Amino acid sequence: MIAPAFWQHGHRPPWLLRPLLWPLSRAYAAATAHRVAQPGWTAPVPVLCCGNPGAGGAGKTPLALDLAARLLARGRRPAFLTRGHGGAGQGARRVDPTRHSARDVGDEALLLAAQAPTYAGPDRAATARLAIADGADVLVMDDGLQNPTLAKTRTLMVIDGGAGFGNGRVIPEGPLREPIAAAAARCAAAVLIGPDTTAAGALLPPATPILAARIAPNPSDLAALPQHILAFAGIGRPEKFFATLRQHGHPPRHSLAFPDHHPYTEADLARIRAAAARLDAVPVTTEKDFVRLPEAARAGILQLRIALVWEDATRIDAFLTEALAQA
Repeated sequence: MIAPAFWQHGHRPPWLLRPLLWPLSRAYAAATAHRVAQPGWTAPVPVLCCGNPGAGGAGKTPLALDLAARLLARGRRPAFLTRGHGGAGQGARRVDPTRHSARDVGDEALLLAAQAPTYAGPDRAATARLAIADGADVLVMDDGLQNPTLAKTRTLMVIDGGAGFGNGRVIPEGPLREPIAAAAARCAAAVLIGPDTTAAGALLPPATPILAARIAPNPSDLAALPQHILAFAGIGRPEKFFATLRQHGHPPRHSLAFPDHHPYTEADLARIRAAAARLDAVPVTTEKDFVRLPEAARAGILQLRIALVWEDATRIDAFLTEALAQA
């Protein structure tokens, strides 16, 4: 879906809609509170959750990948748990990149599976059992803050510094699945990715630790970009990708934004290639979008991979040490 403009920071729902949306938001928040209060299965290994209170992307997958890399460096055997956007209803399963596509398990699952064993399914307890049976000794959840089926050892709230909490209201008045304070109460710390342009940190409870990080593009991918590019993206905030290109000296000649998790069709790809040809440009997209492209359609399209860079890496390492000791 494409989020309504009034979900953004500094906006309010149109006044004609407010009497309708307000009770619906109250009901949505109450339903979320009831759901998260349900007890979940307690795994015999540590469970680390990367979540956020709102709908849409905030940087959960880059954070999950970073945590797993640090766990691997410690000699641990991490496994990822993800809902598997686009594959709901198929039950718990291990992601196999050789036979699963993004349509089967979601784009995030394929990115995660390239680093460590990944298990997809809406029931996190079921995927956790599969992962543990396969030898995982620590579980990293990509999303799932509002999923009660599996008890978490520690949870990190992920905040996109450029979007913050949107207008701070609950669906459908705003982008949040639950009030900020309710979500923060279940989180050990917040990870703020990028400059806090909306003062989101000030909306957290004062005792909430905030760990600062930023997204950095892969240097070799940047070096491979030609002078003339056409950028396209179907992520939570496509403008974030376009801005990254501009900030690193590669302003696109044209940009095309698609909805989050957009399944690219032949018509979409024909439109992208035709626009690029008119501009004498090369199409460039995110790694997350690239894995959603049919393999036969990837030729001639470049991807820009990213990684998380910490302002103070000792703080996330300390978080991991404490979380592993707590379990």
